[in-house]
Amino acid sequence: MILTYIHNISTAETLIKSASQLAVQLGKNFAVYHVGSQEILPDILPESAQVIESSSENLSEICEKNDISFLFIQLTGNNGKTIRKMLNDCRELRIPYVFFKDDFQPLQMSKVLVPVNFLEEELEKAQFASAFGRFCQSEIHVLQANDYGSKAAANVQRMKELFDKFEFQVVIEKAKKDSFAVEKEAVERAPDENAGIIIVSASRDYGLDDVIFGPKEYHLIRKSSVPLLLVNPRGDLYALCD
Repeated sequence: MILTYIHNISTAETLIKSASQLAVQLGKNFAVYHVGSQEILPDILPESAQVIESSSENLSEICEKNDISFLFIQLTGNNGKTIRKMLNDCRELRIPYVFFKDDFQPLQMSKVLVPVNFLEEELEKAQFASAFGRFCQSEIHVLQANDYGSKAAANVQRMKELFDKFEFQVVIEKAKKDSFAVEKEAVERAPDENAGIIIVSASRDYGLDDVIFGPKEYHLIRKSSVPLLLVNPRGDLYALCD
């Protein structure tokens, strides 16, 4: 089930339409949770939409209790405090989650941008890119970090092996930036590339700089003009499965 986590229903029409359309493409049910209120405007909800009620404010509990496999989170603005709070709430999630700003255009899945660095958990992105390639006929545009070492290239090659099994439309391009800046480059390039969504790995842990200034994903979300799909690293899923 795909869940849309809404803070302001009056500005969520584009988000609801985008998330519900993706649910149809992926063959999943669609649900809405309205934070702090159960007042839902029925005229902007699909007839098949489920409205989730919960006494819990814990995002992980809501998702686990309702068997959510994909989460959209509404951002009503670009407020740094709100983004950091939502990122903290998402730290324990074991599912992909998308930050969707109210001023975004409707989600279009013709191209998915996948920046790849040298970290092993980057491989987790492949399964989600594959789902979009399979069910949305998305072109998968891989942006390989421009490193001196071979780890980023090895990650891309392992992803390509999976993509080739399904004969997806795949473009692999070497970025101008290295592993520490390839995701920022992807965010900057997304509008010109006509990418509908960017797949990014969340930070493994928060260091002191992350606590004070915000983790990398915080800055990416604030700068991005397209939705970011975040994947939390999990030590038990670092290797690709066939």
